[in-house]
Amino acid sequence: QVQLVESGGGLVQPGGSLRLSCSASGSIFSTNTMAWYRQAPGKERELVAAMPSGGRVSISRDNAKNTVYLQMNSLKPEDTGVYYCYWRGLYWDPKTATNRGMDYWGKGTLVTVSS
Repeated sequence: QVQLVESGGGLVQPGGSLRLSCSASGSIFSTNTMAWYRQAPGKERELVAAMPSGGRVSISRDNAKNTVYLQMNSLKPEDTGVYYCYWRGLYWDPKTATNRGMDYWGKGTLVTVSS
């Protein structure tokens, strides 16, 4: 099993910045993907970032720590939502004594952008 713990959400004024963190732990054999999704009020969950790139919202990853970050700058009210960490990879399953592919979701961290 793999556990994901997110942190860094909160209330921020428009134009402000936040940095979200997500750490994966457990019987991880290898990590394929770590990404961030957002679910805004009344909307479906959508991908925010999976690959490093420049811009107002950027993702970065520390492979040694199995941690992914989401740096959000110049935040807007439409950035409001619950941000979920996503992990996909292989984990050690002691029941079958094999590495199994699986994806996991964190519980989410709320980001509210409001004045």
